[in-house]
Amino acid sequence: MALAPEKTSAIVEADSPEAKVELARFSTGDYNPGRPFWVRAIWFLVNAYVLQNPANPSSAIKKVVLRAFGANIGKGVFLKPGINIKHPWLLEIGDDCWIGEGVWLDNLEPITIGANVCISQGAYLCTGNHDWSDPAMSYTSGGIVVEEGAWICARATVMSGVTVGRNAIVGAGALLARDAEAGWIYTGNPAQKLKKRKMRTP
Repeated sequence: MALAPEKTSAIVEADSPEAKVELARFSTGDYNPGRPFWVRAIWFLVNAYVLQNPANPSSAIKKVVLRAFGANIGKGVFLKPGINIKHPWLLEIGDDCWIGEGVWLDNLEPITIGANVCISQGAYLCTGNHDWSDPAMSYTSGGIVVEEGAWICARATVMSGVTVGRNAIVGAGALLARDAEAGWIYTGNPAQKLKKRKMRTP
């Protein structure tokens, strides 16, 4: 008996009748968050009551808590109220960094922040994404690296797999979905090179 041919997917335009999103089929595949469920559940509560709590202004307390959950936090780091960190065990922050109010480090994958980095109010660093060509919107991800001296301005978004180069600036409200070259200023959505950053010597 002849076997039935295997069903193969065709690539069609998203506005065609054949294109259909099927979120019930979504899967994270072999993704491993790095800690068992009970640790993540405890962190969810600690994050909500200590880090995200606007009534807790203490940077020192936040750093103690983050280190207890596996984060690598350098010296002289300043953490403002209302920050949100998905998985502290996947976070590294270098010396003398500033993390502003309402910053969301959505680190399903590692986020590495070099020394003397400023991440301003409401910035969003997102390591997770979806394959939009897949009807099941399958999970994709990639770590984020912010190199020494970079500045992620207020309300900017940095997407998965991106490296922000040394002393680069991602302007306010920008959406950065590709690497930012060292020493350049990027603005807009999608973020584009604006000009070279000029700096006075110390």
